[in-house]
Amino acid sequence: MIRKKYFLLYLLFFCLVVSCDSDDSEPLTDTTLDTTLINREFVIDNVIACAASNENLNTISVFLYPREGVNNISFYETVSLETDKNNFSNYLKGEGELIDVFNGYLLKYEITPQQEKWVIVTFEEEGIIHLSNPIRLKQNTKPTEYLSDNITVDANSFMPVFTWQDGIADDSKIYFHVVSDENGNLLSGTYTFEKMFQYYNLDNVVLNITETEPPALEIDSNYGFTLMAVSEDNWVNLFSEITFEVQ
Repeated sequence: MIRKKYFLLYLLFFCLVVSCDSDDSEPLTDTTLDTTLINREFVIDNVIACAASNENLNTISVFLYPREGVNNISFYETVSLETDKNNFSNYLKGEGELIDVFNGYLLKYEITPQQEKWVIVTFEEEGIIHLSNPIRLKQNTKPTEYLSDNITVDANSFMPVFTWQDGIADDSKIYFHVVSDENGNLLSGTYTFEKMFQYYNLDNVVLNITETEPPALEIDSNYGFTLMAVSEDNWVNLFSEITFEVQ
């Protein structure tokens, strides 16, 4: 009887220890991207997304453009870079809160990975799952550079011209630029291969996420211009922001 009593006490103590250890650990998910896609229609390379290390180097922002009407936005990540980026079974569903960018026109996850890895962003649209291209995180080997003096603005008309130079990295393939008002609302969002954009001239624009015709700019009003120089594997090499006024 005494032995049974001690055994029960030991078992209770053991369960308490295991319970405490479990509470202290971070929640993990074993949901992989390939299991999410089972028996589902999906489209690859149909989510606009990229990632940048933040200035404090402690977090990474994973940006995405959520087309109107999409839902179930998620991201999936590999354990490391050594895994096959094209094998969806290597991607585990990540945990994170979506944060508004440009008052919700764009969204981002802020994550704190300990090592470089691959990330894929997904969302659903009319019952179909859409996937971004794999994004290669480079927070250790090529942290995002933050500059503002690399941009020149000719604002002597209602169609200001923006030109810029690359920073340290020389492998940027495309440039994403946003013109916003003084309240942070996105007026235009465009991509060019050239290091030049004129508001609102689409002659050299290769991708346009501006959903409606943007307004004409007003004299003596404050505006913002944001630039991301993006590599072929969707890493932001350079992030620049300036303010300007139309003269």
